[in-house]
Amino acid sequence: MSAIRAYLKGLVEEAKRPAEGVNLSLSELRPRAQPRRRFEDASLKALAESIRAHGVLEPLLVRKAGEGYEIIAGERRYRAAQMAGLEAVPAIVLEVDEKTAQAIALMENLQREDLNPYEETLGVLDLLSLELGRGREEVVSLLHRMRNEAKGRATHNVMGNSEAQKIVDIFRTLGRMTWESFVQNRLPLLTLPEDLKEALEEGSIPYTAALELKKVKDEALRRELLEEVKGGLSLRDLKARIREASRKKEEPRPTWHREVLRKLSRIDLEALPPETRKALEAKLREVLAILEKR
Repeated sequence: MSAIRAYLKGLVEEAKRPAEGVNLSLSELRPRAQPRRRFEDASLKALAESIRAHGVLEPLLVRKAGEGYEIIAGERRYRAAQMAGLEAVPAIVLEVDEKTAQAIALMENLQREDLNPYEETLGVLDLLSLELGRGREEVVSLLHRMRNEAKGRATHNVMGNSEAQKIVDIFRTLGRMTWESFVQNRLPLLTLPEDLKEALEEGSIPYTAALELKKVKDEALRRELLEEVKGGLSLRDLKARIREASRKKEEPRPTWHREVLRKLSRIDLEALPPETRKALEAKLREVLAILEKR
């Protein structure tokens, strides 16, 4: 059992609930508000086919809400059950407060196999926000202060406080990465340009490529490289392309033509020796002919 699933199981077991599950009509259920949650059609259809063949194998976790029930965990199974034409699904009714309901929903979301790095980053931040009672921006700021202190760049003692220790404990429970790795590799995803964020959410590029593409300030070049990454360009080749583009950009523009124009503007052709004037006029006619062909 994964660390996340074990923690989720503990949260559920702490909640007061009936000894046995119940079957609830789909019309009685409503999803929690999750504005970021995306459901891929192909994945839902595959799950719906499985449900038609085998039924809903894992009960939904719900809590009473007015005349119906709010889905805490299992919205994907709920939607797939609708597609499969079911009228009811197995469920476990929990008696939990809003904070516990949010924690269960977040932990259930974080154990999804199809979770992309951007969604995972937001999910971890939401969990930290919930556990610390702070806004997401405050949590991000605290994480950066922790990193600065760990690198010896901070004067205030952050690592010794209870919030920092709770963050360390949460990442240890999640078991996917350290908080240091999260700060270095995941927080930069929050400031991705929209085209990269969309590609990452679609799963069409790895997050490592997204971070490399983020360094490209030329939008036209970034779009070109993004399409190449979608087409299979490796991370190593992407880095090489970016280095090459950066090198070309840093190369000084030729300035000799300005010097030529400056000298020509000062020349008095009539004052030149006849042979020199004749040779110069011939060259200038050649230049003029080339320019007129453009």
